Amino acid sequence: MTANTDADTVFLTVDGAEHELSREEANQLAEAIGDALESREEFFRTAGEYRADGTYVVSRRAAESAGNRKVFESFDRLERLYERLPETFDADAVGRTGITGSRRHMVVRHFAEHPSFECRTVSRNPLRVRKETGTSAKAGDGETAAAD
Repeated sequence: MTANTDADTVFLTVDGAEHELSREEANQLAEAIGDALESREEFFRTAGEYRADGTYVVSRRAAESAGNRKVFESFDRLERLYERLPETFDADAVGRTGITGSRRHMVVRHFAEHPSFECRTVSRNPLRVRKETGTSAKAGDGETAAAD
């Protein structure tokens, strides 16, 4: 992708296709791209935030302090963490990856709540999640109690 400009027009080339935008249109496009890069999704107890710098933040839904969030280098890093976890996992398993304190439980809950991760809560005390393959096991609030 390339972009060039003259006094009134921005020339944008994407995949070989050339586009001419007014400066106003180019500013609107830049704002829309920024909005798309920075977004926050809220779930039952957790939230996930994509930041413009590429990081992904898992946090408690309504909490503000740093102790209530875990910053990953990218969403891909969170996905790789999930892939390395056993079929049934808990906060201790997440803690073995270096995540400490209450953040371990928060990340476990986020896996159960986020639609990108096919898993469900199977026990609340202790908090335990099981990966589901090929099924739609998501509960409306991310909290499903099932017998082990």
